[in-house]
Amino acid sequence: MSQPAEPAAAVEQFDCPTCSVPAGSTCRTRGGKVAPKYHTPRFMLVPQLRAKLEVRTPADRGPGRAWEMGPALDASVPEATAKPTRVGYARCSTAQQELQSQLDALAEAGCDPVFSEKISTRIKVRPEFVKAMDFARTIKKAVPHQRVILTVHEMKRLGRGAAELLAIADDLRTNDIELELLTGPLQGIYDPSGHGAALFAFFAGMAESEREYIREKSLEGQASARDRGRHGGRPKVFDDDMAHYARTLRAGGVPVPDIAAKLFIPTGKNKGQNPSVASVYRVLAEDEPQT
Repeated sequence: MSQPAEPAAAVEQFDCPTCSVPAGSTCRTRGGKVAPKYHTPRFMLVPQLRAKLEVRTPADRGPGRAWEMGPALDASVPEATAKPTRVGYARCSTAQQELQSQLDALAEAGCDPVFSEKISTRIKVRPEFVKAMDFARTIKKAVPHQRVILTVHEMKRLGRGAAELLAIADDLRTNDIELELLTGPLQGIYDPSGHGAALFAFFAGMAESEREYIREKSLEGQASARDRGRHGGRPKVFDDDMAHYARTLRAGGVPVPDIAAKLFIPTGKNKGQNPSVASVYRVLAEDEPQT
C-alpha cells in the first residue's frame, strides 16, 4: 500500500544523505531505478516522520522505473531540536542478572530508543550494542547539528577491556556522539571530542586496573588452596594402592592391557570402570627414570 503524497513531499524537501539525490527528486537505487521507499536518513530529517520505520514511495513517483531527476527545489536545512537525542544501551552478563533497573533508569533519562541484551563483555560482537551505535550514527548523519548522546547506566555496561573502551571512544569521537553515564563517581555527559577524550582514556585505565586486580586475587586464591592441599582440575584416576598394584603386575610380566582390565577406578564419575590402557602406561612411566 503506497504512502500518501504529503509525507513524500515533505521528505523530498531535503537532499538525500544516502543516494545523494537533490531536493525535489525521489530516492534511487544503485541500479538507477526509483527506490520503493525513501532512505531512512532522509525521512528522519522530517520531525513528524522520525518515529516511522519506513516511508514508501508513492505510486505516482513510479517505484521500480528508471530514475529521472525531478523539479529543482531549494533544499530545506534541517534544524537541530532543543532536546538532544538519547540512545540508551543496557547490558548484563548472565541470564541470572536482572536488567530491569537499568531499563527503568534509561527510560527516566528520556532515552528513545533503548537497546538491551544479556551478554558477556568477553563476546567480541554484541548485536544490540552494534544496533545502538548504528542508530546513533544514522541520526547524526541525517541531522549533523543534532546532539546525539549514547547513554549507559554505568561504565562497565559499555565495555571492560582498555582496547575495547578506547575503540568505542574513537568511534564516538569520529561520529561526534556524546557519552552519558547515569551512575557512578563520574556521572555526567562527556564529549569524546573535547575534555571527554582524556577522561575516556582514564576510564580505560581504571577498567584495565580492575581486571588486573581480579586476576591477581584469583591467582592468590589458587596459591592459597594449593598450600592447603587443595588442587583444582580433574580427580586422579589412580590412587597410591592402584599404582602400586599396577607396578607389581608389570614387574611380574603381565601385559599392560591385562593390567588395565584388573584395575577399577575408585572415585569420580567413572567409579567402578577400568582405566584406559594409556592411563596405565602413564603411571608405569613415572617409575622409568628411577629404574
